Amino acid sequence: MDPSTGSTIDPATGQPLPPDAIVRVLHITHPVHVYSIPPGTVSTKAGYAAASWTSDPRNHIFTARLRVLETSFTSSTTSASTAQPGNSSDDSSAAAAAAATTTTLKTDILLEDHSTGALFAAAPYTSPAVVDPTTDSSRFFALRVQDPTGGKKATLGIGFEERSEAFDFGVVLQEAQKALGWVAALGGTAPGRRGGAGMVLGDAEGQEKRDLSLKEGETITVNLKGTRFGRRISNSHEKGGGGNAGDEEEGGRSLASFALPPPPGSSGSGGGGGAFLPPPPSAREVRAQKRLSAQDLGFDDGQFGEFA
Repeated sequence: MDPSTGSTIDPATGQPLPPDAIVRVLHITHPVHVYSIPPGTVSTKAGYAAASWTSDPRNHIFTARLRVLETSFTSSTTSASTAQPGNSSDDSSAAAAAAATTTTLKTDILLEDHSTGALFAAAPYTSPAVVDPTTDSSRFFALRVQDPTGGKKATLGIGFEERSEAFDFGVVLQEAQKALGWVAALGGTAPGRRGGAGMVLGDAEGQEKRDLSLKEGETITVNLKGTRFGRRISNSHEKGGGGNAGDEEEGGRSLASFALPPPPGSSGSGGGGGAFLPPPPSAREVRAQKRLSAQDLGFDDGQFGEFA
């Protein structure tokens, strides 16, 4: 804010903002290292390489505090129109004023001195090309800054010390693209750009999803012919000595290999009759065996009955 006028100053341009201007800090990081890109460094189609300016320590020119600001304000335009002659109403001879109000929203990336807050460089975020991720590191970006007075532009290299800070910076840029309406203008998807940790920034909700569900009347057919299961059965059948020609199916598989073994005793000798186990004794026979006589137990009354 300018103490002399009491108005809010736009930090990117140094000009006073309207009284109803609202400035929000979307992101702040310190420290951020600023590099000068050597002359002759050409950006490829994929982008800049951070190694082209970080290999020489002399390219490091400043250590700044990075801030991303969102500024919104309203501006009014008044147009006057004269009433048609012959109108009998009270305001027929007066001018009708119509006021149109427009809302302006902009985002700026500022590189400032951490100790004094003085502006080092400003980058109005007017297009996704203002911030260009590097091809060899997720912590470095090529930033296109602009002189607020002369309008001159230059490209500087910036680097974060932590990947998490670079990731947060990329997320803030994605949210700024949505707020500025670039996502809706591009058909529901933001421009794909690499953020921190190699993340592709874009609106994932707008991506088309494939429908893999079965429609009405559709079926799935599974053909097991020629699989490992069929070959394994065929090999085991050949090792077992083969079988009847009538038991062979198409492909060399035997029907007998799927049959259960016969129960024990079903193929005995002696006319093909099976051997059966005797039935268990009844309860009466069990009680009779318990009540054995004295003679059965080995006792005798004697020849003349002397032990009777």
